[in-house]
Amino acid sequence: MSKPENIDKVRHSLAHLLASATLEYFPDALPTLGPAIDNGFYYDFDFPTEKPTDADLAKIEAKMKAILPSWQEFEKLDTNQKEAEEMFKGNPYKLELIKEIAERGETLSLYKSGDFVDLCRGGHTEKPRDVDASSFKLSHVAGAYWRGDEKNKMLTRIYGLAFSSAKELSEYEKMLEEAKKRDHKKLGVELDLFVFSDLVGSGLPLWTPRGTIVRNLLDDFVWSLRKEKGYEQVDIPHLAKKELYLTSGHWDKYQDDLFQIKTREGHIFALKPMNCPHHAQIYSRKLWSYREIPQRYASTTKVYRDEQSGELAGLSRVRAITQDDAHVFCRTSQVKDEVLKIWDIVSKFYGTFNIPVSVRLSLSDPEHQEKYLGDKAVWKEAEKVLREIVKSKEIPTSEGLGEAAFYGPKLDFIGKDAIGREHQVATIQLDMNQPERFDLTCVNEKGERERIVMIHAAIMGSIERFVSVMLEHTAGAFPLWLSPVQVKILPIGEKHFEYAGRVLETLREKGLRAEMDESGESLGKKIREAKVSKVPYIFVVGDKEIDGKVVSVESRDKGSLGQMELEEATEKLLEEIKRKN
Repeated sequence: MSKPENIDKVRHSLAHLLASATLEYFPDALPTLGPAIDNGFYYDFDFPTEKPTDADLAKIEAKMKAILPSWQEFEKLDTNQKEAEEMFKGNPYKLELIKEIAERGETLSLYKSGDFVDLCRGGHTEKPRDVDASSFKLSHVAGAYWRGDEKNKMLTRIYGLAFSSAKELSEYEKMLEEAKKRDHKKLGVELDLFVFSDLVGSGLPLWTPRGTIVRNLLDDFVWSLRKEKGYEQVDIPHLAKKELYLTSGHWDKYQDDLFQIKTREGHIFALKPMNCPHHAQIYSRKLWSYREIPQRYASTTKVYRDEQSGELAGLSRVRAITQDDAHVFCRTSQVKDEVLKIWDIVSKFYGTFNIPVSVRLSLSDPEHQEKYLGDKAVWKEAEKVLREIVKSKEIPTSEGLGEAAFYGPKLDFIGKDAIGREHQVATIQLDMNQPERFDLTCVNEKGERERIVMIHAAIMGSIERFVSVMLEHTAGAFPLWLSPVQVKILPIGEKHFEYAGRVLETLREKGLRAEMDESGESLGKKIREAKVSKVPYIFVVGDKEIDGKVVSVESRDKGSLGQMELEEATEKLLEEIKRKN
């Protein structure tokens, strides 16, 4: 879907319009902030008395469209702290913002359109009245903490959708409807892949036997690709002393996000929030010769982060995160080759699922270097190396200023799913800071100790998040090799059970995951249930099949394939699995 250059300005302008229209019906409301977002805009309000509900959106939207023709322009009004505080004296949220802007020495500005005046730094469309009234609509009401901090008051957020035309808005709404059908939280339950338990805790998924098959197959696939590139598997504990994370720099940065444990002896441990410091300790067990590196360690293991309850979302955001994590310890001269090997794995993995990926080079913010470990010179060198690698691939790449990990720049791979949504999936991170903090070296050709670098790489990112993407990308119709149940055998009646049982046994002997429906339901209902379960193949068994020593094969994706000898049908499936179609 196209995004005109000024669409963000239009969306921001509509946020002002939303605030103006809302105050018409809720005059005691306190407006706070209203930015543009990827699909539209929102505005946060504090409603002292009556709060709007989704049912109120229609009248607020109608008021917006009634006001819009009178909004000829956004008039900038320069002001000072005293004047601004007088104007917003009854609004503590605006007063807080005014004070912060003044303390930073920045210019305070107001923008007026129609009768509405708001504190704003600008970025509006030049002629708001020319905005197509059919290209936007209000979508829903939600709660949001002031400035995203749960320690602050809960406000009411009104969301709106906005695009460059009514057609694009309609297309986006259709995509949202399709997304609802593909919601992994719904499909995961229907396909019996995972559950959440209030007794276990939110953000802590429990995987069923079928879901565990999917997880293990995905992990095995990633490992097979890594093994070809010379990786070795390692294993690490789920917790570590505070001192490990103090040395790595993670404690100072993330201590509020860690699950901390105090032992009987008074020592502080943490459930590991990441694996890199552990892998660094494995590397540091001996002094390596330059001939022995790169050392490539991989382990699929859980990490734990104390995510806020309001941020948890199915498998997309959890507290127990299974990372398919790997770290390469190598010389600076080896970085390009190692990154390209990982890139090759990423391409093969996502190509298998028909998920196109683009790349974002995530960089530090040079104006706020204090957010990152290490000095500017180290960062400049690391970012230069990644730029050269991206250039060698000759593909379009975006840059994300301030999106780097706190210890190094990274390549983030952005996957596009079947309905056009983008998801950050794999990542390759270049780290020159942890090797410094842990004093990781090798002995070079001159017999001298040489500082090495560390490359972080996750192909799925996390198994939980990738399963959520895959479920929605495929609408639950996993490819044959990944489906927890690959074949459902449907005997028409009880007299066909014996033959169906022999078919089941043969399929399982060949390594296929097969089940037989032994219920007394009609064949039509059995077929419907198998299709709802997204089973790739159905083998129907009746009198004709027994007489001909065949099975009637129906494909989920291709429809009826007719009757086949069991050996022929089995070989067809095994070949499809081998190709990972």
